[in-house]
Amino acid sequence: MSTRGLIHGAFLFVLFSVSDTLAQNKVDLSNSLNAGRLKTASDTTWRKIEFGANLNQGSFSSNWTGGGVNSVALGVFFNALNETKKGKDSWRNDFQSQYGIVRNKGQQSRKNVDRIFFDTKYNREISTKWSLFANFNFLSQFAAGYEYNTNPDSINLKKKVSGLLSPAYLTEAIGIEYRPAPYFFVDFAPGALRQTVVIDKDLYVNTPDQKNYGVPIGKRVRTEAALIQLVANFDKDIAKDVNLKFRYLMFSTFHDPLEIDNRLDAQLTAKINKYVNVNLGAIVVYDRDQSSKIQFAQALSIGFLFAF
Repeated sequence: MSTRGLIHGAFLFVLFSVSDTLAQNKVDLSNSLNAGRLKTASDTTWRKIEFGANLNQGSFSSNWTGGGVNSVALGVFFNALNETKKGKDSWRNDFQSQYGIVRNKGQQSRKNVDRIFFDTKYNREISTKWSLFANFNFLSQFAAGYEYNTNPDSINLKKKVSGLLSPAYLTEAIGIEYRPAPYFFVDFAPGALRQTVVIDKDLYVNTPDQKNYGVPIGKRVRTEAALIQLVANFDKDIAKDVNLKFRYLMFSTFHDPLEIDNRLDAQLTAKINKYVNVNLGAIVVYDRDQSSKIQFAQALSIGFLFAF
């Protein structure tokens, strides 16, 4: 079996295992209502806003025999989620942003995390667990990203590989949603449209194999139609003061249905007290327009969290 087949199969196994487990359990209405502000049985609003900062620092004396590099890293984030339900109609807006930099002694500051994510969706309920939806999604980053050359004799020690709107992904989808529990849903969207945007026309010279994130060289936008797009979203406190959230995306195009793009964003947050928390985050991406290999990013941090 090919690499993309193994990735796709593993993701779907986890996805439908979670879905099956949730479907066998009754929804805990008390938890659902306590999480939001109840108006009537069919009219509710739930909001969550959180922001914070994470700081990591390490230093070594000049005679430290074990070796080490003095370093400091700072990260900030802001997230906002709003869900409103009126009768059979509901609206969900989800905004997530992160930015972080790290500086090691003898090196320039480098970003270690950078993400802008916005998702807005309208649902029309057709049963207790199924609904029709229309959705718009945006994904990009704040600042330029670089690939650094480790060869000290190289004239060019870094080359730009990304930037604001380079790339950016916009997706419009209409489909059907399955929500067996308030904290988990799966969206199926045949015919979804995705635009890959690369504003910087010169960026292709630095991307692997000059793929330019799939955008034709000299162009700024590439549009793809999906044979099927699948999105699974989970956000729940799995233990006291421990929250797990993940979003999995599968995108298969009409042009090449077997060349499936996969992306998983996951984050585990544990609260130490009211304002201090520990975060473990991971991103897994398989997209041949970016790289022929699996991409993986992971971060562990401790910092301040303000939520209301």
